[in-house]
This record gives sequence, structure tokens and C-alpha cells, in this order.
Amino acid sequence: MSAALVLAGAGSIGAAVPSGAAMPGLGTTASASACSTAWGSGVKSADEAGAVPLRNVTVSRGECFDRMVFDVPGASGRVGHHVSYVEAFRQDGSGDPIPVRGGAILQIFVSAPSYDPVTLRPTYSGKAGKPLPGVDVAGYRTFRDTKFGASFEGQTQVGLGVRARLPFRVLQSGDKLIVDVAHTW
Repeated sequence: MSAALVLAGAGSIGAAVPSGAAMPGLGTTASASACSTAWGSGVKSADEAGAVPLRNVTVSRGECFDRMVFDVPGASGRVGHHVSYVEAFRQDGSGDPIPVRGGAILQIFVSAPSYDPVTLRPTYSGKAGKPLPGVDVAGYRTFRDTKFGASFEGQTQVGLGVRARLPFRVLQSGDKLIVDVAHTW
């Protein structure tokens, strides 16, 4: 069986997923024979202004990782972000603690508000301290919980509970910001 390599974002990082599986933001690929976990677990960030609003958040499962995708139509591969493990998830702006289940917590800031900056109408219906709307991580190998933090000063904050402090990567594909968390070290 031949393996396909999907290229996305700066540095052209390949993504392996089950044969024929459709991964949000990257289409259909074939599986690779081994899973790379050389991504590390340190902070990953890119500075870009957040003028385009967040529209949706989805999750999917791959052979080697679980994936969260932030849909920011019109961003064209320029979505600022700051993703890191934190000891406790605290709401941006207020500092109020928000419990997130799992052995570790990834805090994800996306430089896109969850509202239209001109009309101030919501574009994504997340509510502080609540699970992400329409996102179900039951049965995932790595993901355990999701919580909406806030949309404050042009950025949206999400807490992602994972099984353990595992390697992760951040990719950009068109107007999607993608966070993959490996199943193993």
C-alpha cells in the first residue's frame, strides 16, 4: 500500500490518517506505516491580527492523533494562535477557573473573535465554561473534554482536556487552524 503525504502550513508537515479517512481541513489521505511524535509539547504560536471571526470548531480522529479544527473563513492561512499546556484553565479576561477533564489541559487561543467585529453579532455560539457546541469527544483516544473560555479582545479561548501531556502540532490549511494531539509519545 502506498502512503500519501498531506502538506499544510509553514514547514510542510505531513499528516497520517486512516486509509480513506476525511480529515477536516485536509481532505482524504492514505495511512502511513508509522506515526511520528516528534512534534514536542512546548508552546506553539504565530502572531496575526484577529479581524476575521471564528465560525465553527470540529473534531475528528486519525490513526496517529486526534484533531481539532477551527474554521475561520476569509483568514486564508493567516490565523494567529497560541497553544500551550497549562496547569489550570482560567477564563481570559476574568481569570475565573474553568474545570477541564483529562490528565492535561491544552489552552488554545485563536486570533479570531467569536462575534462579527462590525455588527457584534455572535458567529460561534460558545458559552463560557460550557462544552464546545456540537463537539463530542466521547470515544476519542486522546481528547477527553472541551470547554469554551472566552472571546476577549479579538481572540477566542478554548480548553482542550487530553489524556496526558502528549506531543501536539498546529497547522494552517487555507482558512482552518488545526491542532493535532498525538495518541502516544
